[in-house]
Amino acid sequence: MATEGIEGVYLETHNWGKSAKFLQALGFDVEFATDHGSGLFRRGDGPYLLLAEVPEEQRPDTQVVLRVADAEAFPADPSFDVVTPFEETHYGTKRLTLRDPDGRLWSVEAPAKE
Repeated sequence: MATEGIEGVYLETHNWGKSAKFLQALGFDVEFATDHGSGLFRRGDGPYLLLAEVPEEQRPDTQVVLRVADAEAFPADPSFDVVTPFEETHYGTKRLTLRDPDGRLWSVEAPAKE
C-alpha cells in the first residue's frame, strides 16, 4: 500500500504568536489552538499545518506528514530506515517516523483503530 499523499506539515517555532499571525496572513484559519503554544491551521480542505512552539535553545524543525488508510497494511519495506514504528498519538492517529537517504525525518500517519 502506497501513501495517499500529504496529510499535513508539522512546523516548530520559537514564537507561537508571530508564527500564527504569519500563517493567518497567508490565508490559513486556526482550526484549534492549545494553551501551551500549539495549534492546527487549515486552508480549505488542503493539508493541515500543525504549529508547535519549542524552546529557544532547540532548533525549529519541519516534518512532512504522509497519509495512509491503514497502519497494518503499510509495507515494511527493507529500504526504510524506521526511526519509530507506528505508535498511537494523543490525537487519535497512529504515526510512524522514517528517515530518508538525506537524513530528513518523515511521518506516516494512519487513523487509529477503534
